[in-house]
Amino acid sequence: MIKFSSLGKTWLLDVDGTLVKHNGHLQGKEEFLPGAEEFLRMIPDTDRIILLTSRKTDYKNALAAFLSDHNLRFDEIICDLPPGERILVNDCKPSGLKTAYAINKNRNAPVEIDWDIDYNL
Repeated sequence: MIKFSSLGKTWLLDVDGTLVKHNGHLQGKEEFLPGAEEFLRMIPDTDRIILLTSRKTDYKNALAAFLSDHNLRFDEIICDLPPGERILVNDCKPSGLKTAYAINKNRNAPVEIDWDIDYNL
C-alpha cells in the first residue's frame, strides 16, 4: 500500500489501457477497465485530476462526454501526447516528503492501486 500525505494532490492519469480499454474509442466501444470508476471516485474533490492521452484532440470532447455520462470528474485532458514514456520530475519537501510517484500497470489490466492517506506525513 502506498501512503500519501494529507496535502492536496495532482493525479496525472493515462487514459487508454490504464483507465479504459485501449483503443476502444476507435471502435465506438469506450469502456472502463475493472476498478477504474471506483478508483476515480476515491480521489478527493480537493485533488486535481489531469488525464493524459495520445488520442488526437478530435477525440477530446467524446472522452469528456463519456466521463460526464458516468458522473466522473476531471480537471483537464491533455491530448496529442507522444506514445513513449511519460517522465515526472519534482522536488522533495524540506521535511523529506516525496512529492512524485510513478505506478506502472499492465495494459488493460484492472485498476488495483492500493493507497491511503497517512496524516503523520
